[in-house]
Amino acid sequence: MKSPINIPINASIKYNVVIGRNLFNNISKRIKELKGDCTVAIITDDIVNSLYGEEVTKELSNNNIKNYKFVFPNGEKSKNINTLSEILEFLAGNTINRNDLIIALGGGVVGDIAGFAAAIYLRGIDYLQIPTTFLAAIDSSVGGKTAIDLEAGKNLAGAFKQPIEVICDVETFKTLDEKIFADGIAEAIKYGVLFDEELFNRFLQDRVTANSEDIIDIVKKCVEHKRDIVANDEFDRGKRQLLNLGHTVGHAIERCSNYEITHGHAVAAGMGIIARASEKKNIAREKISEKIEKALIKNDLPINSDYSTEELYEKAIKDKKVLGTNINLIVPEKIGNCKLYNIKTEEIKEFIELGKE
Repeated sequence: MKSPINIPINASIKYNVVIGRNLFNNISKRIKELKGDCTVAIITDDIVNSLYGEEVTKELSNNNIKNYKFVFPNGEKSKNINTLSEILEFLAGNTINRNDLIIALGGGVVGDIAGFAAAIYLRGIDYLQIPTTFLAAIDSSVGGKTAIDLEAGKNLAGAFKQPIEVICDVETFKTLDEKIFADGIAEAIKYGVLFDEELFNRFLQDRVTANSEDIIDIVKKCVEHKRDIVANDEFDRGKRQLLNLGHTVGHAIERCSNYEITHGHAVAAGMGIIARASEKKNIAREKISEKIEKALIKNDLPINSDYSTEELYEKAIKDKKVLGTNINLIVPEKIGNCKLYNIKTEEIKEFIELGKE
């Protein structure tokens, strides 16, 4: 068996993203190396708990690490202030202190809400990310963005809180429904469109699956791109905003569907819409929409949305990226290069209209 890959992240705290197979057997050893003696609070959802909850708690208990577990219903609808409040009460009720550790065991929703709890409980305690989805492994578990959704929109309350380590076992991807795995493909394609034509072309060749021989290499490349961005703009004031390619429209699609459309599928549609609009507004320096559409379709992802321009615009102008009367929209110029395009918020409607045609 190959040794795990370690990718150092140089943020306000330095930590590693560890990528490999069958890593759950060494969680206790790594916790003791990072933290010494501590109590662990595992935050997870009901689906992940049914798959890995017993395995992780048993591994911790067998290595004399006291642990508690909080389980909430799977899905974006749980990423709210009520669940966050329940987690905080759970931590306090079990006397978790500043020397202890939260483990975020699950996908993006688990990582976001557990990380936010770690940021605000006792004014901050350490947490460890163990992503179990492709999307969380390559994107949301790295870089320290944590959040919950509010009624008005997605990720409107949150904090920057870096984990002390990210442990990514790609074997967990094999338990994912094909649709959930494809959510991660959308984010991986995004990295290709943003920074890496070679990576993008991989998604034109054939459909990526959890069993693809190069899955570890794909995760590695995506994390390396995220690492570079975070090292230069940890707090999202500049180039890190590029990672929102497809997200302004994507978040609007999620909200319109009341989160029935998953994040990756919404982002895929958002990328398709923005790519077509970029061509029609002569921002793109080459024909890109056809390439992006082909990569998305090959990987069973959408390229458009059935929601009207008005419906999407109404949600998009409440996006957290709106600054006063302006927003930075991320538009592709060519595969491997995108730019921040500062526009008035009302101009989003034109982009959506052009992109949906």
